[in-house]
Amino acid sequence: MMGKKILLVEDEKDLSKTISFRLENNGYTVVTAYDGPEGLDKAKKEKPDLVILDLMLPKMDGYKVCALLKADSRYSRIPIVIFTARVQEEDKAMGKEVGADAYITKPFEPETLLSKIRELLKE
Repeated sequence: MMGKKILLVEDEKDLSKTISFRLENNGYTVVTAYDGPEGLDKAKKEKPDLVILDLMLPKMDGYKVCALLKADSRYSRIPIVIFTARVQEEDKAMGKEVGADAYITKPFEPETLLSKIRELLKE
């Protein structure tokens, strides 16, 4: 049985591999993207159950990707977790403004990320 599908949009390849490994070990299917446009494209093609989205991405930032997905009724119900090193209150406020469902800062505790994913997927 395949687990729920998670799209991970993260340009740091080592971090992406680490997170993918952790998620797969917890029963999730992981699709990865390494920049904003690729993330947006894969979200539309793959229709993931949840998106983990870095903010500081090449070509298009995570705020824009989040806003575009949330503005489209076909994808607006997909939970989006902003996953970033940006810890300022205005960054968090902007995340909320573009429709993110959660905001997790790096460095992070893997269990914090997993519990937030379970909560958003209602597992």
